[in-house]
Amino acid sequence: MVTPFARLARVHVLSAGGDALIALALAGSLFFNLEPGAARPRVALYLLVTIAPFAIVGPLIGPLVDRARGGRRTMVMVTGIGRLVVAVLMMRHLDSLLLFPEAFAAMVFGKTYHVSKSAIVPGLVPADTELVKANSRLVLLSGVGGGLAILPGILLGLLGGSNWTLALAAVLFGVMLPVANKLPKSTVAAEPADAQERQELRGAGIVLAASAMAVLRGTVGFVMFLIAFWLRESGAATIWFGLMFVASSIGALLGAVAAPFARRLVREEHLLGGVLALSALVSFVVAISPDRATVALVVGTVGLASSLGKLSFDAIVQRDAPAANRGRSFARFESRFQLFWVLGALVPVLAPNAILRIHVGLAILAIVSGVSCFLYTGGLFAVVRGRRTPGQMLVSRVWTVERYGRLEKKLPRWLLRLVPLPVGPRKAKGEAPTEGS
Repeated sequence: MVTPFARLARVHVLSAGGDALIALALAGSLFFNLEPGAARPRVALYLLVTIAPFAIVGPLIGPLVDRARGGRRTMVMVTGIGRLVVAVLMMRHLDSLLLFPEAFAAMVFGKTYHVSKSAIVPGLVPADTELVKANSRLVLLSGVGGGLAILPGILLGLLGGSNWTLALAAVLFGVMLPVANKLPKSTVAAEPADAQERQELRGAGIVLAASAMAVLRGTVGFVMFLIAFWLRESGAATIWFGLMFVASSIGALLGAVAAPFARRLVREEHLLGGVLALSALVSFVVAISPDRATVALVVGTVGLASSLGKLSFDAIVQRDAPAANRGRSFARFESRFQLFWVLGALVPVLAPNAILRIHVGLAILAIVSGVSCFLYTGGLFAVVRGRRTPGQMLVSRVWTVERYGRLEKKLPRWLLRLVPLPVGPRKAKGEAPTEGS
């Protein structure tokens, strides 16, 4: 008998393979075909565009996933149909400007799938302690699906061009649909969550974990483009780009493999703080005298930290957030994580290598990771004892109600939805903490 989780695993493998093929068909045009100086503006524009899908997924798709009857299974199927159609359209528009909105649509459908998948998982495991293990298996299966699809995708690309690669992606999404149709329907509340559930969603533990995960995601974007432009400026052979990608992939794989075993020893919160400390330590040591081999070690460490941290964060939300709000909570947090990834990536993209040298970049990485580790672990101790977290104390010295109000009026609403401003120190006693606290 096929278990519900096994059905989700099959869907996930097919989805990962299709996404990898779409990415493969689009690869190369933004970076390797241009000179380093010319590549920076184009890459920066691409990074800003990647935020847009989350502006849609967060406010619109999240609530729809939660409220529609059988919505999470339905949304998984919708994302499969959407990516199938987009892949077919992209086959006709590879040399047209229409390729860009179609790539945008593929990103929206892809992120919506991951939101729906994450919301489904808690209903398919026997206990909360199994969440990290279940998420880890899905990450490993994602790598398997992408890896199995890449080789035939490359061969098809060599034989018939990117059109054939996209055709294979469409086939995988088509096969995914009947498998997704066998997923169990999600049982969610028919009415919006009450005030108590909303307060639980915004609980201090989830907020602290989200802040730590946002930093981890930002470091991934920072390291990725710091290393890429450093290699290009130094005239490194193409093989070094491949080795850095392999190092990152191995780190992510090790994180996924180690997660279930580490969870048996410590809670998810401690895993999240531990990977921040590991990232800070390795970056600090390598920053003293970096070379390509030791920088690859940093890349692998960041990959491991991001992978293990994300598995821990997902389990925290799946465990603590109200069941009726899981879709919107994952959509909201993924939006913020993507924003931080873009912000981290923009730093080395906009700062030339003459200013942001490799050892300086690694030192910045070590400082940011170390400070974040202190704030997160200190926040956990403070929450347990009912005290203000280090982050709240720091915010209270920087923000006032007047500054908060002035900046809130200047920023667009969509940005405030992604990253709410911290609340000033004059908030009344007894008032519930907000998401930005």
